[in-house]
Amino acid sequence: MSELLSVILFIASIVIYSLKAGRNTWWFAATLVVLGLFVILNITLYASDYFTGDGINDAVIYTLTNSLAGAGVSKYLLPGAGLIAALVLVFGALAWVLRRRRHRPYHFGYSLLALVMALASVDASPAFRQISELVKSQSRDGDPDFVAYYKEPKKVIDNPTLNLVYIYGESLERTYFDDQAFPGLTPELGALKNEGIDFSHTAQLPGTDYTIAGMVASQCGIPLFAPFEGNASASMSSFFPQNICLGDILKNSGYENHFVQGASLRFAGKDVFLKSHGFDHLYGADELKSVVADPHYRNDWGFYDDTVLDQAWQKFEALSKEGKRFSLFTLTVDTHHPDGFVSRSCERKRYDIDGKANQSFSAVTCSQQHIAAFINKIKDSPYFKNTVIVVSSDHLAMNNTAWKYLNQQDRNNLFFVLRGDKPQQEVMAVKRNTMDNGATVLDILGGDNFIGLGRSSLSGDSLSTVFLNMKEKVLAWKPDVIRLWNFPREIKDFTIDQEKQTIAFSGSKFRLPLLLRVSDKRVEPLPESEYSAPLRYQLADFAPRDNFIWIDRCYKMARLWSSQWALSTDWCVSQGQLGGEQKIVHVDKPKWQGKAAFRDTVIDTLRYQGNVDMLKTVDNDIRYKADSFVFNVAGAPEEVKSFSGISRPESWGRWSNAQLDKEVKIEYNQPLPEKFELVITAKAFGPNANQPIPVRVGDSEQTLTLGNDVTTTTLHFDNPSRSNTLVIVPPAPQETNEGNILGHSPRKLGIGMVDIKVVKSEG
Repeated sequence: MSELLSVILFIASIVIYSLKAGRNTWWFAATLVVLGLFVILNITLYASDYFTGDGINDAVIYTLTNSLAGAGVSKYLLPGAGLIAALVLVFGALAWVLRRRRHRPYHFGYSLLALVMALASVDASPAFRQISELVKSQSRDGDPDFVAYYKEPKKVIDNPTLNLVYIYGESLERTYFDDQAFPGLTPELGALKNEGIDFSHTAQLPGTDYTIAGMVASQCGIPLFAPFEGNASASMSSFFPQNICLGDILKNSGYENHFVQGASLRFAGKDVFLKSHGFDHLYGADELKSVVADPHYRNDWGFYDDTVLDQAWQKFEALSKEGKRFSLFTLTVDTHHPDGFVSRSCERKRYDIDGKANQSFSAVTCSQQHIAAFINKIKDSPYFKNTVIVVSSDHLAMNNTAWKYLNQQDRNNLFFVLRGDKPQQEVMAVKRNTMDNGATVLDILGGDNFIGLGRSSLSGDSLSTVFLNMKEKVLAWKPDVIRLWNFPREIKDFTIDQEKQTIAFSGSKFRLPLLLRVSDKRVEPLPESEYSAPLRYQLADFAPRDNFIWIDRCYKMARLWSSQWALSTDWCVSQGQLGGEQKIVHVDKPKWQGKAAFRDTVIDTLRYQGNVDMLKTVDNDIRYKADSFVFNVAGAPEEVKSFSGISRPESWGRWSNAQLDKEVKIEYNQPLPEKFELVITAKAFGPNANQPIPVRVGDSEQTLTLGNDVTTTTLHFDNPSRSNTLVIVPPAPQETNEGNILGHSPRKLGIGMVDIKVVKSEG
């Protein structure tokens, strides 16, 4: 009903303004902005629902405010482009319609009525209501009975005897295993499920409905509700730091914890979560590419399930032979939304429903075959007798091409256990949820039968049986769960750990670099990631009186407030206000102690604007004082007018990048000397090593030869034409992701430059 009302108000606002309001620039702009907000909100709702099937929820907020590195986006490019095109057309059409009667005299009453209706249409829209509810849920008091039901387990298992293999099947819910609904879809894994303890009623709750959330729920016994204000969860160097999770208990009990998956570990902060809770051995897309048989055999997200599970088997076999106590967790990806991927080694590559092939079902029948083959290898090995195998879905399938068929069934998550020590065949229909998974596993291994809000389904009562509406109860506990992040509200003293690249204050740790906006009752962390703006651009959006603490490489802030560090890649700390005083301090100890100190100063508007302008200067336009081109910092020396064909700064220098320009070209402000020496410190990439590299200045050309290691070469140039341009032409640029930022397009690397210096020759 509210959706229909919002649409009626939207249309009424357009009609009233276009027919009655008349000409006025302010009212036109205000009405267009509000109506445009209505359009954006509804497109956001549509796009979110495409992914989640549940509109704008915590999964959307968490994913957008955390690391998107390694996300498989190619299948979403066309829909995304369509949405952007539709948005541009709608805005254009709105502007045209609203201005059709602009020759009419301005009418205040109708203008106000149109704007009020536009605001009412936004307020009545389901998208605005969902976002408002998410924001409100972050600041509520919570439920006082949370402490009664949240239980912290003992940190060790006494005398553990069993190894653990835990398999997360991406979106591989139990519904797929209904042979009457989907005959012949899961014969191999379904047969194994029927041999073990099958928990048939594992529900999905809020905050457990996407991969990282499902992992947190199953290992820590809590839903993943994160403080998304200021991207807090994305910037923290630990993940639910106060919680004792399954991985912590295993590590404390002498287990060596391993995690293997085909996608990037950085996506959604899985690496931070696992490292925070007992996992020291992590293998994702980057770690596997040097060990798999075919590193080019990949799908949009990473390596196919056959590759990943083969690596998991090799890891299982090696650890078992070494006689270690271990856990091995693995996560598949081939069944990922929107329609999955079918690997080349599957025996069944197609599943038909309603007389035609369905890609999601095809991916399911393929992936379950690989999981079953992996399990059978373990069962056939001499090590199974000391092993517990757990198979679970990470969450219910999202809005994929099997969605309508799944929604016709009673949907539950998959969770079954195969015990090598005590074979047991049983279907347990007890009411439970995915937060109970870790507690059930811990119980089997000899530990407590509870973790957080989870209870063992073998010897305890799930909270899903205690509360009539567990979904409502979990949402009531949301503020209590968020407080488990131990998110700080103040900063006084802080410690920077250079080795770990973290800052610690008020009991929390955050990754560097970091920008903090500090007020009396609030500390807002602003991290720098692959998909967020550099910190200096974020700082440029601060108000003149906003207190800030900025921890970053010295050269990024030095040209504003302390030029002596303009070429330093060390860590520096800057704090103050953009419109008042700022100071920079060099971090000169491995563990450096600092204090937050802000003074009320007179705000200078001109100073503020100057700082903002300098912060917004693009990297290639930055200039510094130096007698050579130093490539491991942004910008160039003052003598350089422009440059091209050069990639971003890295800790050692910069690569040439033929994706930007096939040549490295450096144009100086003044003509180069008639005679000079060019001193180049550089290295070559791949096939460019030991190849002649032309270096030109005007009509003069010399040949540079580089190896794979950094060397310094001096070239002698005569420049009678007084050219001001230096050109280097790498002979064989190679397309690669070497050293690339995850999620960015491959670069074409040729040579890696550390330093270039022009030295005038005498005579």
